[in-house]
Amino acid sequence: MEDKKLVIIPTYNEIENIDAITQAVLSLPEQFELLIIDDNSPDGTGERVKQLQKQYPGRLHLIEREGKLGLGTAYITGFKWALDHGYDYIFEMDADFSHDPNDLPRLYKAAKEGAHLAIGSRYIEGVSVINWPIFRILISYFASAYVRFITGMKIMDTTAGFKCYRRCLLEAIEFDKIRFKGYAFQIEMKFTSWKLGAKIVEVPIIFRDRTKGKSKMSGGIFNEAFWGVIKMKVKSWFRKYPNLKDYCKDS
Repeated sequence: MEDKKLVIIPTYNEIENIDAITQAVLSLPEQFELLIIDDNSPDGTGERVKQLQKQYPGRLHLIEREGKLGLGTAYITGFKWALDHGYDYIFEMDADFSHDPNDLPRLYKAAKEGAHLAIGSRYIEGVSVINWPIFRILISYFASAYVRFITGMKIMDTTAGFKCYRRCLLEAIEFDKIRFKGYAFQIEMKFTSWKLGAKIVEVPIIFRDRTKGKSKMSGGIFNEAFWGVIKMKVKSWFRKYPNLKDYCKDS
């Protein structure tokens, strides 16, 4: 039986990208499915997805939420939906082509070959970023170094948002204990996976800054990550994690 593969993309005002990213993901020969989680985009992104569903029956899915509720809650909503609907491999990516859909098969291959979590990494082979201002590169690179220092993880790209999870790893993660709602959610999910003893593999990618639409980054995002990582580390000293072997039999 062929693996069921679901790509989750949260959206807010991505009308300029939604047609192209949908076509790019769903035209891949590996037969991915796509779940859009739209936070009531004023620009009509959700309505456009409904129109596109007619072109991709059974492969393009949509969850509409009442407003901007945070990146982390969007992904957790998507993870729960994926588990409820029997998907074997669950992917995260952005709508703006900063993550190349053509790299999805490479993440899938890494997970298929044994990784519980495959990360599309900007920093595993130097710095692979195009079109970002130098200050953004420096902030991102040293943010990952800071996270490694505080947590002890050996992951080079700790803030990456392009990932593939095997189903069994998501089953082991207690979503109600994931606290971050912004971009620091990406750090917390990696840290939780690492604490569970997951096999984590970084797959080198080239990251390209968006050319259409507006970035959702803000100063509050960095504040959440800076102080939140310390709190996350301290809380982990007092937390008991599930046994991954109860979920992933090859662990």
